[in-house]
Amino acid sequence: MKRVIINSNYVGLVFKNQELTQVLTAGKYWISFWETVEVFNMSQPFLPSQELNVLLQVEELAAMLHVVEIKDYEIALLYKDGNFNQVLGAGKFAFWEGATWYEAMLVDLRTVYVGEDIDKNLIEKGALAHYIRSFRVELYEQGILFINGVMERTLEPGNYHFWKNSDTVLVIKADLRQVTAVIPGQEVLTKDKAQLRINFTVQYKVTDLVKALVENKDFEKQLYTQMQMVLREIVGRLTFDELMEHKDQIGANAMTTAVEKAQLLGVEVLSFGVIDIVLPGDVKEMMNQVLLAEKRAQANIIMRREETASTRSLLNTAKLMEENAMLFKLKEMEYVEKIAEKIHTISLSGNGQIVDQLKQLFVK
Repeated sequence: MKRVIINSNYVGLVFKNQELTQVLTAGKYWISFWETVEVFNMSQPFLPSQELNVLLQVEELAAMLHVVEIKDYEIALLYKDGNFNQVLGAGKFAFWEGATWYEAMLVDLRTVYVGEDIDKNLIEKGALAHYIRSFRVELYEQGILFINGVMERTLEPGNYHFWKNSDTVLVIKADLRQVTAVIPGQEVLTKDKAQLRINFTVQYKVTDLVKALVENKDFEKQLYTQMQMVLREIVGRLTFDELMEHKDQIGANAMTTAVEKAQLLGVEVLSFGVIDIVLPGDVKEMMNQVLLAEKRAQANIIMRREETASTRSLLNTAKLMEENAMLFKLKEMEYVEKIAEKIHTISLSGNGQIVDQLKQLFVK
């Protein structure tokens, strides 16, 4: 015989020839040398070395255990004294009925949505990461939920969680903020076959999520192409001279057509503007020559105008001097004064008639 001591909150199982013969609670016992004892802590789950279903046939042991059976399509959230302990997969589990309180919350994985009864803290901390697929829709986004290829509903900003199972779950999202797209270097022909390169910009935002993401494939690429076609259509109706004269109106004219085409893509066009128009080298040279000729013509007109005004002024002056001999003499003395300002030294040579000649110049 051998002595066995079972402490408080422990249970001993006595086996003889691999068969459970006794269940020992706290106390002191004598058993034979042919028997073995397995001691279990009642604060821990019951994990025997023998088949659980066989052991549960002993009514005394079965009365001391709480058994949880989890099917293949289920998991169980195990709580110990009210706090989450672990996730249990398919199988049969037993827990001691005693000072430690165990509770298993069964979850059917055949459902798609994670219910409100599941603690979101467990999801955020990653405890259920192996069993859950999560999607996040940002504040500036909107999403569409597809389950098994069927559109279910639109998703507002937030976090969404679904159980991992045989169902296919897909979330597609679109940015609802205003977007500016710069479309550079578009080669276009005017009505008179002048080839130009135009850089322009489009501001837009998504307004119809279903049209943008479901009814149209790559709506942004389609919008890019549509805006190119709108620009070509507008420019193609204008000659080169008309285009250069009304280039500031191209954006306004294109806006109406662009809005209609963008609505089919679920997009609202907010603005359409031409950044610049790049002319080919030969056209640019001709434009410079035309500009130079225009400026020269303007300069010639101004010179002729000034010459005419000067001639008219001289004519008026001549008429006044003709009518007034004193005015003529004053004008003459004015010119003599201007000449004298440029003369530093005067040397006189000749006979005594020089003084008389000077008198004749200045004295009537």
